Amino acid sequence: MWVGKGENVKTGTNPYLYRMVQKRFFRFMALRLIVLTILTGWYGGHELLAQDPNAPKVKVVQISGKVVTKDENDDIVLLPYAVVAVQGTNRGTLTDFSGFFSIVVRTDETLVFSVLGYKNHYYEVPDTLTSDRYSFIQILSKDTILLPEAVIYPWPNPDYFVQEFLAMDVHDDLEDIAKENLSEKAMEQLREYLPSDGPEHVSLYMRQQSQDYYSEGQYKPQNIFNAFAWQQFIEAWKRGDFKKKKNTD
Repeated sequence: MWVGKGENVKTGTNPYLYRMVQKRFFRFMALRLIVLTILTGWYGGHELLAQDPNAPKVKVVQISGKVVTKDENDDIVLLPYAVVAVQGTNRGTLTDFSGFFSIVVRTDETLVFSVLGYKNHYYEVPDTLTSDRYSFIQILSKDTILLPEAVIYPWPNPDYFVQEFLAMDVHDDLEDIAKENLSEKAMEQLREYLPSDGPEHVSLYMRQQSQDYYSEGQYKPQNIFNAFAWQQFIEAWKRGDFKKKKNTD
């Protein structure tokens, strides 16, 4: 085993060769650190020299406001759910039901206000703002395109209408069919088996919400204590509405 002064070296290792490799390694690391320090200082100084001292400083501001429009009577109308986006980025927001918005931007960016049916408006954030908060009201104008009227006829020429109308065979069977389709029995079957559409669902939901809000914070009223409900029940009982109807079919 090779033994140096104050250190142990593995068997078969030349201590002089070991010290020489160790010194060269430390010299390489020190030289690398010096080169990195010089390059970092040169790059930082180059960046400082490249900056224009007279260029305006970019600041971050919070812009808030409302998006509105004007109706036919020049009255202000709020625009809910309008898009307020930063041009060239994926940042943006939506106005709430009252047209209010709030977004954080830089003074070198541009805001884009857009709503379906209205012209887009571009607002360049000025670099002269002295405060970090700024508010304004943005008015959008309608983007209406009037198309010429298109009238569709089942005939190649309107003059054919007179001929077709006079040649129409109107008999009593058509009137009987129309009366049958509009009879009370047919309407009752449609009301019973035809599924409800979207407006009916919305109307039912709104009525349920109105009833819930009416009794918000308290127990819902019970019709057993409602004198008007009792009156309607007694009148219906006298009319025989609860009697079983005989099937005449």
